[in-house]
Amino acid sequence: MWSIHPKYLDRIGLVALWREGLLARSVLQGLTKGYRNHPQLSRFKRYEKPVDLVDAYLYQVYLEACRRGYRFNPLKIRMIELREAVEVTRGQLAYEFNHLLGKVGKRDEEWFERIRGVDPWSVEANPVFKIVEGGVEEWERLGKKSRR
Repeated sequence: MWSIHPKYLDRIGLVALWREGLLARSVLQGLTKGYRNHPQLSRFKRYEKPVDLVDAYLYQVYLEACRRGYRFNPLKIRMIELREAVEVTRGQLAYEFNHLLGKVGKRDEEWFERIRGVDPWSVEANPVFKIVEGGVEEWERLGKKSRR
């Protein structure tokens, strides 16, 4: 689940994020057995009310979908607005944005041209995240890449 603001995601990425977020919501509610140990869920699990956080996260995804004229079903979440509930590092946002550029560059040339000039170190986060200084988050699976 992306830490970056959903406005940077192309159509395919935004739809996939909505679906992945709904799956994460089910996991946090204990309604499914799969995906329970996904490393990105750890930041949601650490929050005092994880389902509230994921609903607030998905609400921001829903709002972006509405801005673009998409029809995501708002009945699948509770529309909660939390601001800066969880910290995310600037390095994580830059890492994710560069990763997104690689994906979008292969699947949507027009969207790639739209976002490629954005400085990865100035990328906005989903509003549920408060940006703090630091490298790539510990839960990110980097393999042999450095965390800066």
